[in-house]
Amino acid sequence: MLSATIRLALPLLSLLALLGCQQTTSSTNEASTYTQSPETGVRTGGVRVIPIKTPSGTFNVWTKRVGNNPRMKVLLLHGGPGGNHVLFESFESYFPAEDIEFYYYDQLGSLNSDHPADSTLWQTPRFVEEVEQVRQALGLTNDNFYLLGHSWGGILATEYALKYQQHLKGLIISNMMSSCPEYGKYAEEVLAKQMAPKVLAEIRAIEARNDFANPRYMELLTPNFYQQHVCRLKPWPNAFDRAFPQMNSTVYTLMQGPSEFGISGRLAKWDRRADLPKINVPTLTIGGAHDTMDPKHMQWMATQVKNGTSLTCPDGSHCSMWDDQPHYFPGLIKFIKGVDAGQTKNIL
Repeated sequence: MLSATIRLALPLLSLLALLGCQQTTSSTNEASTYTQSPETGVRTGGVRVIPIKTPSGTFNVWTKRVGNNPRMKVLLLHGGPGGNHVLFESFESYFPAEDIEFYYYDQLGSLNSDHPADSTLWQTPRFVEEVEQVRQALGLTNDNFYLLGHSWGGILATEYALKYQQHLKGLIISNMMSSCPEYGKYAEEVLAKQMAPKVLAEIRAIEARNDFANPRYMELLTPNFYQQHVCRLKPWPNAFDRAFPQMNSTVYTLMQGPSEFGISGRLAKWDRRADLPKINVPTLTIGGAHDTMDPKHMQWMATQVKNGTSLTCPDGSHCSMWDDQPHYFPGLIKFIKGVDAGQTKNIL
């Protein structure tokens, strides 16, 4: 016969078991919801090709959704200009585990999207309108839409926010300053002086001759600049081996110039320092201590927007999502979830 103590304990044990089952079921349901495809008809693995109207006609751009979360959706704007989504592949190791839905997106002229030859298309305002058309097609709203721009994508994200921030829930400017003249000044006065004088002199001589196709130029920049300030991992991850050869050099050179070591293209005079206070949405600025961009400037940007948060990756360079993942992703995820919970600034 059961003792009185055991008889009393049985209902409690049953309740605990029931709660445990409910928690397990709830967790399982959340996971199954995230991986459940909202697609109807033929399923494409999240890929969607979106027609974009431009002054030169209609062209197609490529996007790919990963995950399914109605509250947290992140559209990724890659660097370049003329780069591609491949350098964002590291996000797959972090966002799905946190139930954050995100979108790869090759901008017009990049990798899987159309490559029109009309050079008048490569203007920042035209790219902003492209992003807005992508947003509309994907159904992103200010209840769920986070825009993350890396490098040139940070310029594009800034410009988008200044025109369309009413559609945003949160903004992330990753590894990009708010002024290209200041970026050029930092490269000249800080980064260049970190090079050996002989190396710098040879680089400057090649640039003076406008001899950027000379293989020696990249031979010098790769170990002395790119491996120091673009990605500090040795060897570089496979994603870099696939992303860089696929870059649209025509778009890149026209807008950025022939090298990351300073800027000389159409973006050379871009400067939005004075306009940062107009950005009201919660904004995270991310920089790396070894970045091509000035980390102090990127910290300062967070103090200029109305609701800013700053993250500096102490071991990171321009691609901190690769060479300082232990700081980059926990900070980024904390920001997104903080905004989702109603926080607005100084979230980290």
